This record gives sequence, structure tokens and C-alpha cells, in this order.
Amino acid sequence: MGKRALVKYIAELPKKELEEQLLDLYIRFPVVKEYYDFVFDPKEEKLIQDAKAKISNEYFPVKRKRPKARRSVAQKLIKHFIKLGVEPYLIADIMLYNLEVAQTFELERNVPDAFYKSMLNSFKEVIHFLVLNAAIEDFKKRILKIYQTVQENHWPYAEDFSRALDILEY
Repeated sequence: MGKRALVKYIAELPKKELEEQLLDLYIRFPVVKEYYDFVFDPKEEKLIQDAKAKISNEYFPVKRKRPKARRSVAQKLIKHFIKLGVEPYLIADIMLYNLEVAQTFELERNVPDAFYKSMLNSFKEVIHFLVLNAAIEDFKKRILKIYQTVQENHWPYAEDFSRALDILEY
């Protein structure tokens, strides 16, 4: 069913039936429930704190011995927050937090080359996100600190990190 057909179907439904269908969706699908729970009571700060705890646990686990250090955990959270409509400032904070925790992890562990490539992708994504949301100035210090750590620790792909930063000069 396309959007146009759905709009027509909804327009033809009596209000009571529409309410019943919406309530049914809310009960059946956790994603719908989560969306409406967020819309009516965002609790963005709690979401952000939970996300930061999950990201930290990826690199510095509390209940298990070995860290998994998966970038995908943070990426899924970020994508989910964008879908929910979380404030871009808070999403950017999570994106940068992920890079900062990963850098702390890298200091303590011997990590594979793929780790650095993944962090480069995260770095590019956060810069792109900040430019799109006109928030680059608000986070410039944190970006430069991450970049400085990359240079000081002689990360692979350091030149690519530099190229990603070129956008800040314009």
C-alpha cells in the first residue's frame, strides 16, 4: 500500500475505527509504543545517559571480562535517536562521546587496523552531521581534541582525519 492509498483509507475511516487501529498498533508493535512514549514524554536526558552507558560498556564492560568494542552499537543508537527526533545537539554529543571513549580504549589496548578505519568513519559522520545541523561551532573544541589525540598517538589514516577536518576551515 502506498502513501496515497493510506491517506485515502484513513480519510474514509470513521474516527472511532481509526482510534481503535491506532491503539492496536500501539499495543502490537513496540516501535510504535516507543515512538508515542517519546513524543508525549521525551526524557531525552535519560535516553542519552542510557546510550552513554551502553557505549562505555562496549569498551569497558562491567559484567564481562573482554570488551567487544563494536562501533555498530553506537551507530544503532544514533540512527534510532535520529528516527525518534531527538535534539541534534544531543545526538552530536553521543557521536562525539563514542569517539572519545574509543580513544581512551585505544590507549589501553592493542586494536586492529579496522578499529581505526571505523573511528575515521565515525569522525567523518559527526562532522557531516554537525555541518548539516549548523552546530559545528558548538562542538569545535571537542572535534579538535579528538583530532589532536589522533595526531599525538599516530593513528593510521591520520591524513584522512585531517582531510575530514578541512571542512572546518570554510
